[in-house]
Amino acid sequence: MRHETRRAWVEVDLGALKRNARRILERARVPLLPMVKSDAYGLGVSAVVRTLEGLEPWGYGVATVEEGGELRRLGIRRPVIVFTPLLAEELAGARALELTPTLGDAARISAWRSSGGGPWHLAIDTGMNRSGVAWDRVGELKDILATVPPEGAFTHFHSAERNDGSIALQQQRFREALAMLPAVPRYLHAENSPAVERQSPSPWSLARSGVFLYGGGGEAGAETAPECVASFHARIVDLRTIVAGDTVSYGATWTATGTRRIATAAAGYADGIRRCLGNRGHALVNGRRAPIVGVVTMDMAMLDVTDLDCSVGDVATFLGRQGRAELALGDVAASGDLSPYELLVGLKLRAPRVYLEPPA
Repeated sequence: MRHETRRAWVEVDLGALKRNARRILERARVPLLPMVKSDAYGLGVSAVVRTLEGLEPWGYGVATVEEGGELRRLGIRRPVIVFTPLLAEELAGARALELTPTLGDAARISAWRSSGGGPWHLAIDTGMNRSGVAWDRVGELKDILATVPPEGAFTHFHSAERNDGSIALQQQRFREALAMLPAVPRYLHAENSPAVERQSPSPWSLARSGVFLYGGGGEAGAETAPECVASFHARIVDLRTIVAGDTVSYGATWTATGTRRIATAAAGYADGIRRCLGNRGHALVNGRRAPIVGVVTMDMAMLDVTDLDCSVGDVATFLGRQGRAELALGDVAASGDLSPYELLVGLKLRAPRVYLEPPA
């Protein structure tokens, strides 16, 4: 684990990534449409896609034309779906890269046809209220859909991590919307990671998994859990002893109640250790938990290691595995009232990625 020339780094276990993808495939029993937007959730799209290619996914999901262009430059020829609605002026660029846009209104469907056309997927809103045609108004697009039929159609669940009946309601709305189409498209997809965790096999054509691949999920009610993929490590660069009444970091938000030993790790919020984890989160030092004390600063975070074996040069792990100990993605996110998604994508590029390759 110790990388002597690095102050901080993100370790990415590509073997765990591949095993998580296989878990999704085993449950869904349909081809995989992995989401690799935002540099594969912050873990490095090139290494992630190279790993997932071995499982022959149907295609990939991104958020922007630029992200789709990056996949094309990496040599990916599979379908690449752009899930954020595109402006009319972006459609020609998407067409030139042979990307698949998601469209949900007559004006942009017409603009796509005018740009040269090609495969596209119909976005159907069943309750997220973010993008797409409302499920009960799909019939209004019948004429243009008959002229420019979509290759696929999809919806997105707003609360799939909850056992509140919303998945069933949204799937029923999706089915009702599909019944209004002139013809049912070849590819249908709805399930994000938490939905795949809760129902098996998939009733749709593709499994659109995201955060589960990268180690997020496995909440209460889920029938499977992912392996840890990302681990964030930083070296201890300072140790000091303070006494009762001494404070730590900006704003003096933490005060020692007695003699304490404070370790400084060489990473802060500029590296992805979120500021909200100060006085709330933990790190692992030599396999044991140490509380983060005081406000996390831009380049450093302080730990109370009074009861731990700790020396300058040791490794502090703020996310993921250290030996047999682990700070799970969901647990770290919860300690800071964060989403696991934003915790992952917040791992800044200043901390280099170290990839653990899967077995051949």
